[in-house]
Amino acid sequence: MSSVNKLHHLSHHEPTLLTYLNKPKTQTRILINLTRDPKRVHCTTFSISPFTEKNSLQIHQREQWVSGVNLGTSFDDGPRVDADSNDIALQLPELKKLLEVLKDRRETRYGDDEAKQGVNVGNVYLVGTGPGDPDLLTVKALKLIQSADLLLYDRLVSHDILDLVGDNARLLYVGKTAGYHSRTQEEIHELLLSFAEAGANVVRLKGGDPLIFGRGGEEMDFLQQKGIQVKVVPGITAASGIAAELGIPLTHRGIANSVRYLTGHSRKGGSDPLYVAENAADPDSTLVVYMGLSTLPSLAQKLMQHGLPTNTPAVAVERGTTPQQRMVFAELKDLAEKIANAELISPTLLIIGKVVALSPLWTLSCDQVTELLEAK
Repeated sequence: MSSVNKLHHLSHHEPTLLTYLNKPKTQTRILINLTRDPKRVHCTTFSISPFTEKNSLQIHQREQWVSGVNLGTSFDDGPRVDADSNDIALQLPELKKLLEVLKDRRETRYGDDEAKQGVNVGNVYLVGTGPGDPDLLTVKALKLIQSADLLLYDRLVSHDILDLVGDNARLLYVGKTAGYHSRTQEEIHELLLSFAEAGANVVRLKGGDPLIFGRGGEEMDFLQQKGIQVKVVPGITAASGIAAELGIPLTHRGIANSVRYLTGHSRKGGSDPLYVAENAADPDSTLVVYMGLSTLPSLAQKLMQHGLPTNTPAVAVERGTTPQQRMVFAELKDLAEKIANAELISPTLLIIGKVVALSPLWTLSCDQVTELLEAK
């Protein structure tokens, strides 16, 4: 199957949310209203590109793509498409066009016979961008970001890092958030494969480290089985970057002799954590929970039931190391309530353990609580 044809099957996952997209260079907009009728989608136009450029406002609006539009707006005058058509189907012509250009360039450079035999296919670089602060990028990651022609990037790649992309680079957003995936993982696999087979050297940007809760291992395994060379550039994972920002040593002699990274995702999107809490309830270990906002109430309860002291210091950090960073310090028994009161949102990292009390910010937060109690 050719690289171009492989993209046809990417147009069959059903859309689930209202989407607002804007391409500033052409002032082209698309408004898709998903009505209660599952067989119909109302749109104003089909003129939309999947790609953005470095200076595109669309990059900085990516977190508003599925929100901010009045659900009461009427689109009855717009053209209609079937429910099994969605944005990637509308984008398919441009995807095909880019693949054809890449294929022609490869055949011109290496000859048609070598191209057909899979000689000189492109490489895929899985690049970790760290927790958000561009100063925490590795030198190797920076060089690849600045020189890449094509980048596929996630939601957690910060705007400051995207500003480092070369002026002529093409970017394709493949981010995920709770309840909405702009691309399924299978689609991301096929996109990476298609571009690499067409001869492109593709940079796959991921927040943090690509091999720590980043599904980089799945992408690497899929591509290697297809004969594509994958090179991994590690990034500073959120646990290390955020702990350093807050002055928290993840291990400390006499206090924490180990650190454990946990995923807060549940098996089927429920409130129960994926892992067994009794194995993690070690007062001499530091727990770092990724993607754990929704399952924290259940996790905290289970940890305390299995022996972790209720007054264990803990902190929740939203958008750590970025200018938007927000923090909530609390004892484990109070952490979920304080997070809810502060209205923290994803991405938020949780650090639980006695080492949290070593942060100078812990003492400051305790002093503030004491002052509030005395004021009452």
